[in-house]
Amino acid sequence: MTENPLNPLATFLSGRRVVLGHDWLTGMRGGERVLELFCQAAPSAPLVTLISNPGAVSEPIRSRQIITSFMQHIPGAIKNYRRMLPLMSLAATTTRVPNCDLFLTTNSCVAHAFNPPPGAEMVCYCFTPMRYAWLFPREYLGPVKAAIAAPYLAWLRRWDKAHTARVDRFIAISRHVQRRIHDFYGRDSSVVYPPVDTDRCTPAPDGDTGGDYDLIVSALVPYKRIDLAVRAYSRTGFPLKVVGVGSGSRRLQALAAPNVEFLGWRDDDDVLELYRHCRMLVFPGEEDYGIVPLEAMACGKPVVAFGKGGATETVVDGETGVFFSEQTTEALEEAVSRAAAHQWDAAAIRAHAEKFSVPRFLESMTAALLGA
Repeated sequence: MTENPLNPLATFLSGRRVVLGHDWLTGMRGGERVLELFCQAAPSAPLVTLISNPGAVSEPIRSRQIITSFMQHIPGAIKNYRRMLPLMSLAATTTRVPNCDLFLTTNSCVAHAFNPPPGAEMVCYCFTPMRYAWLFPREYLGPVKAAIAAPYLAWLRRWDKAHTARVDRFIAISRHVQRRIHDFYGRDSSVVYPPVDTDRCTPAPDGDTGGDYDLIVSALVPYKRIDLAVRAYSRTGFPLKVVGVGSGSRRLQALAAPNVEFLGWRDDDDVLELYRHCRMLVFPGEEDYGIVPLEAMACGKPVVAFGKGGATETVVDGETGVFFSEQTTEALEEAVSRAAAHQWDAAAIRAHAEKFSVPRFLESMTAALLGA
């Protein structure tokens, strides 16, 4: 994402001592794209995190003082940090946060449990309360491990809720997450939608609309429900390209017919070209928000999405995409057929995505921090 010289968030933060917080720095996903904007707005702010792999994040993130927890010194932690959930609560609560006026965290796990210094205001931009504790333990752990871990997960939920007391204000990434914050934590929050980089995500410059394959861009983990699409497209025979890696890769490939192509990890430029030349994007999981549909829409492409969760706040049924109401192969297949038969207006789809641009995000985040 490019820097905006007229950045209202940078103006707001410039007169304050700011420290940023983030769960971990191990790659550039949606959360790190938001963190990157905070780093650009507060270029001298230190950053507190559990573990850091500087080579895996962008220059605006790695170019500052990064303060890590004791987990940083555990051999193999950078690669295997997700298996170290029992250590994260202790690591978060024992990591030093420098003196500041504003401690601004981006959080989907434990960053809200970092200890703010006395007198600092702590604001949590919450991607979601931790999914494995509150939402999808069976999907993350499997039914047997989830049952064994049930007492620990019950303790973790109590710990998680207790440590929200450190947060002065929550800002949610969607109304869907806002409801979770209220239901799980008993806290109110405002909503600021994360941005899509509409300067980078644009329709094909040559006007080629493509359309000879459909596309998934996702982590290949169970709760994303990529299996629904693999089964549906294996049955219909229409080409489907799947970008992403994850613990479910082997299982999904075993389900797939030859028309389903797994591309693994691809860089941003490759993904952009795939967006530009696909027929449509398929988004079968229940997501907190989902930046991928907005990236596809910014390229003028319609989205077929499960009609629950964050996608209902970004996709307009019949105008920028199609919803399906049940997570079944048949329901997804029927929605894809409807989308394929529809005459889509690529310019209108693009115009809708522009409502979620970086400048809009910077203005909305500034207003939220001001309490407006």
